[in-house]
Amino acid sequence: MAIADDFSVAVNGDIRHVSGTTHYTVLELHRFLQDLADNASASGNDLVDITSSTPSERSTDSIITLLGTYNIDDDAAEYFYGGSIKQGSGGTEVIYSGLKVLGAVNNSNTQIQIVQDNSLYDATPFWGTQSTGGYNGDATAGVLLRILVKSKDAGATIDGQRVRVQARHWGDTYDFFNVTLGEGEAVAAIGTTPDAQNTSLIATVQGWTGGDIPTNTEGYQTINLNNGNGAQPYYSKWTYNSNAAKLKALWEWIKELTSQASPAADLYGMNGELFLGITHQVNISSPTGTYVQNEIVSWGSGGTAGTGALLAIDSFTAGTKMWIQLLTGVAPASGAIAGAGGGSATIGVVSSKTVPKIFLGSYTGTLIGAFGVGVDAAKLTASDTIQDLLGATQTPPNNVVFTVSGLVAGEDYVLVGPKDTGNAIKFDQLALSTALTGATETSVVCSTSIPADTPATGSIRIELDSGIYRRVDYTSWASDTFTIDSTDFTDPLDASSSNNVWISYIDRLADDTSEAFTTIYSSSRNLYVRVRDGGGTPIKTFESPAVLGSAGGSAVASRITDA
Repeated sequence: MAIADDFSVAVNGDIRHVSGTTHYTVLELHRFLQDLADNASASGNDLVDITSSTPSERSTDSIITLLGTYNIDDDAAEYFYGGSIKQGSGGTEVIYSGLKVLGAVNNSNTQIQIVQDNSLYDATPFWGTQSTGGYNGDATAGVLLRILVKSKDAGATIDGQRVRVQARHWGDTYDFFNVTLGEGEAVAAIGTTPDAQNTSLIATVQGWTGGDIPTNTEGYQTINLNNGNGAQPYYSKWTYNSNAAKLKALWEWIKELTSQASPAADLYGMNGELFLGITHQVNISSPTGTYVQNEIVSWGSGGTAGTGALLAIDSFTAGTKMWIQLLTGVAPASGAIAGAGGGSATIGVVSSKTVPKIFLGSYTGTLIGAFGVGVDAAKLTASDTIQDLLGATQTPPNNVVFTVSGLVAGEDYVLVGPKDTGNAIKFDQLALSTALTGATETSVVCSTSIPADTPATGSIRIELDSGIYRRVDYTSWASDTFTIDSTDFTDPLDASSSNNVWISYIDRLADDTSEAFTTIYSSSRNLYVRVRDGGGTPIKTFESPAVLGSAGGSAVASRITDA
């Protein structure tokens, strides 16, 4: 099919696509118009001849200008590639820029997406997926796509002619490439491969309900990994809740939220397909008014203008730093940065941040978190890392679990304590430094430091003067002191200084078929396990030594009847 069969040229200069599916280079359009212009007289749908004004000119094979009133529309532009077409002048100037995407994608159903002015260039892309071989693509030459993108309209560039080309196909790695269009043909590069951690069916992930759904607390907050560095700031706190796939579930959930298959997903108030994460940190001063989480902030004018999504700020009314995703324009540099909700501040030092292909970071069975992305401390292992908003990499301690299984809920009492030499509980693991005699005691002070692997909360047994070992819950501990709720230790519940204290790691009536405790591993610890049931289904006392190691530990209660 020839170009003359597919396009018409009206007397007023309108060049319109009328039939066919063939695509043509911009040079072929110029040759077509010039061929018409040297005819003695116009005919058919092509009303151009030697008496007409010159319809086009060629600067290079890839830069074509339509002269006078000659013009194409958006529909016609879909059928050209290989360069740019400029038309009109002044306040009517329009540029359709050439875009070539090089590379290779793993799946033929991959949809190359173009983000322009913080929107998808075409919600249902006219260029389709790679299943048809690519729109004007050439697999042997590594060309995925060649199209025209309108980059200037009514005399004004569209977001400075900047676009982002991206590929977010489920099951594959994601990729994106920022490029500035113009005259001629700009080049972007995209490459995807299979993602070994993205193996679930997308329908399975989209069908998760309740505790299977990972959740996020958005905005500035601190998280303490209990690694000795204290609470550090992040712009999120992700958790996989009760999903058995754990961090893999979180990884797949985030990929689903940002994939080409999830146009309705919402992250920080924006479409998940557009979300990147933090692109810039902006130091601010002299704040006034109140900023609002997830609002759009703006700055500058003309060539210095830009907008961003406010992902976090260290104070809504007295902030010194904010973290944004650049949406349109250029990064802030000076002047004021204002929020839609009324907040404003003076821009100070601005720093750009590395943006990963998937905003969580990378996950290969171990998480390497991206800048500022927080994860619930209890959901991380010692091999994972996250990076706080100060730029410091934080590694959680090795949280390990010790489990006693084989229990009967409501009947078995489970006690796990430190093991002494031989098969016995080590009653003198610690000792009181100060006596407990008051009616409202809130601290249990020991004569030596509490072991580093003691659970953050739990229970201890304290030797009373009567010889009874009293169970007391503690809510926290530090150095040599357990903090307890107000407790009565008046006689006969008093305990003298130097009396024994020991940690009862599990000390309760079973409410399930297993009981467990979690703590931070520092070194292997010898434990002593005791399970008793003298009630409805009596068993001989189960007693056994056990070890809490770097991978945790366990014991299975044997149930020898004592009936």
